[in-house]
Amino acid sequence: MTTTILIVDDENFFRERLGRAFDKRNYKVYLAADYNEAMQIVEKDRPDLGVVDLRMPGKSGLELIKDALAIHPDMRIVVLTGYGSIATATDAVKLGAVSFLPKPADVDDIITAFTMTTDLEIPEPEKDFQAPSLARMEWEHINRVLHDCKGNISAAAKKLGLHRRTLQRKLNKYPPDN
Repeated sequence: MTTTILIVDDENFFRERLGRAFDKRNYKVYLAADYNEAMQIVEKDRPDLGVVDLRMPGKSGLELIKDALAIHPDMRIVVLTGYGSIATATDAVKLGAVSFLPKPADVDDIITAFTMTTDLEIPEPEKDFQAPSLARMEWEHINRVLHDCKGNISAAAKKLGLHRRTLQRKLNKYPPDN
C-alpha cells in the first residue's frame, strides 16, 4: 500500500517541488495551497501524512492541524516554520503535530521527522518569567549583528541602518540589566 502525503504551502514553487520529490519516493501526493483546499483533501482522502506551513493566507497552519486531527486523528503532521516562529511551531506540537522543521526543508529531513520518535518534551513556561526589556533586546540584537559582521563596526552600522558613530556610542554603554 502506498503512503499518502498532503503538502500544504501557499508558495507554489516550494509546494510543487516538494510534491515532486515525494512522488519520486513513491508517495501518493496531495497538494493544497491553503486551509480550505487542505481540509477538503483531509475529509475526502484521509492522507497518512501531512506537511503543513504555519503561515498561509486565511486560516493558519495551527487551525489546520487542530481541525485535520479532529477529523483524522491518525494523520501524522510535520510543521514547516519560517524564521522567528519557533514558539508557534511549539504550539503546533502541543496541538498534535509530530515535529517541526525550519523552512525550506529537505525531503529527507521531513521523512526523518516522520519516522523519529515523536515524544517531544515541551517545557511549561515559567510562571515568573519576565520578558527582557526593549533596551536589553536592542543590546542583544546589536551585538548579534556585530558578531555576524565579524566585529566590523561600519558593516554592522550599515546593516542596522545606523550611523557608525551612533553604533559606537551604543556599544560603549553597559548592557541593560533586564
